[in-house]
Amino acid sequence: MSDAAKPEIRAFFDEATNTVSYLVMDPSTHIAAVVDPVLDFDSKSGKVSTAGADAILAAASEAGAKVEWILETHAHADHLTAAQYLRAKTGAKVAIGADIGSVQKIFNPVFNQKAAVDGREFDHLFHEGDTFNIGKLTAEVIATPGHTPACISYKIGDAVFVGDTLFAPDYGTARTDFPGGDARTLYRSIRKLLALPPETRMFLCHDYKPQGRDKYIWETTVAEQRAANVHVHDGVDEESFVAMREKRDATLAAPALLLPSIQVNIRAGHVPQPEDNGKRYLKIPLAVPAEAEGKL
Repeated sequence: MSDAAKPEIRAFFDEATNTVSYLVMDPSTHIAAVVDPVLDFDSKSGKVSTAGADAILAAASEAGAKVEWILETHAHADHLTAAQYLRAKTGAKVAIGADIGSVQKIFNPVFNQKAAVDGREFDHLFHEGDTFNIGKLTAEVIATPGHTPACISYKIGDAVFVGDTLFAPDYGTARTDFPGGDARTLYRSIRKLLALPPETRMFLCHDYKPQGRDKYIWETTVAEQRAANVHVHDGVDEESFVAMREKRDATLAAPALLLPSIQVNIRAGHVPQPEDNGKRYLKIPLAVPAEAEGKL
């Protein structure tokens, strides 16, 4: 593969949410994209900070890069996106998979949101097989649902950014128990990714440093995943994977930032508008047991 097809990639790890964001740049034109940016959010105080996004902007400035795309792999459930802040700072387009409308339909009623369910708050919606340019680099969209119905991966030159679909080989694969998730669909999406050339660099959205490993990992290859992924290495068939994934998912707690994240991220990172007291509020739906209804 020619050097022209190799993007320059800088990773930014947010340890509070175990999330990795990326600055992806065409070395010949210095046109760039940001993948899965994080907005710092302290759930205990409700305070928001742009420190992580500012670090990406500083790196782009230092490299002389012009950010033209902000690429979301899906509507994340574990961190708030900094997409709108970066859009305001750079003029870049915020993009996500075209099936985001199905996720909006699922979650709008949960928060009693009246927002549209056609993805219109994003600047661009990508479909399977779409291609676009980052400078002279060609980027290809690969639909990889299963974790959510709207997950996509971005193949940019010799690299692919897979969101939550796959983790490091020693950690496995994404959960599929969120509304609209499906283990069988995830398996088929993963096999699409593992059919890419073995030397393809694979960049992950999270790492949780499993027991026995003392450093974080967010870059691997297709070959490494096929040989060693503990959930889906070559030889694991669909039925075995589905049984494992569904059994494992039944033991998992909800992500700590699930409720704040989803209601912001399905709206392209727009936070709620101020109310009449000038303050913004995120909602937490209460599940009150029937026997307590009317007594609290």
